[in-house]
Amino acid sequence: MTTTDLAHSTALVTGASRGFGRAVATELTASGARVIGVARHAEPLHELRNQLGNQLLPVVGDATDADLARKLIEEHNPRILVLNAGATPVMGSVREQTWESFSHNWEVDTQHVFHWTREALRLPLAPGSVVIALSSGAVLRGSPLSGGYAGAKAAIRFISAYAAEESRRDTLGIRFIALLPQLTPATDLGTTAVAAYAADEGLDVDTYLQRFQPLLTPQQVGKAIVELSIDAEATSEHELAYLITGTGLHELTS
Repeated sequence: MTTTDLAHSTALVTGASRGFGRAVATELTASGARVIGVARHAEPLHELRNQLGNQLLPVVGDATDADLARKLIEEHNPRILVLNAGATPVMGSVREQTWESFSHNWEVDTQHVFHWTREALRLPLAPGSVVIALSSGAVLRGSPLSGGYAGAKAAIRFISAYAAEESRRDTLGIRFIALLPQLTPATDLGTTAVAAYAADEGLDVDTYLQRFQPLLTPQQVGKAIVELSIDAEATSEHELAYLITGTGLHELTS
């Protein structure tokens, strides 16, 4: 891969200031893309701007705001749209949750993917564009201490599949991909979840993490998204979903 693989491409990344989003923005700019990075908090976003230079345009805003999604998609018409924004779930068993805490990820993660996906279809984005939505490996095994997190992330995968079918039906030529990262302590969310699940099993963190070796890194997620963005062989003819672990991408067929 060269630094010009995505030259002259515009990418937009939500939740760009930390974790996977920060790594995605970094890898996309390294591959030549101009990146619009959206995040709630100005300071870490502008720190990223200082790191990446003029290739990053920082936008401070709430990714769950439908008007912001419409405005930025209309203004920039990105070829690559990465829907990464999300909230750290409130950890606790069902009996310890309230409906507000249980539904938190539905209100943030799922709502934001719905708005941005809808606007990508309504504009629509140009043929050959790709929309990559971050779901979670929790979709495959549940997340009993994370409230509605697994369900919210499963809904994201469904939204991506529904949009792929609309693109196919209306010959829009937009690819929609759901990416399901395996649990990793390499993000703030992952650190919180790993500690809770390890404690629930009566294990120390290192012992608990043995089942996830090799551990997934944010850089791997960023590089995978660059790879998926460049992949000219992928089409919008069917649902595309991938689990990503420390060993790489694994296409999901059901």
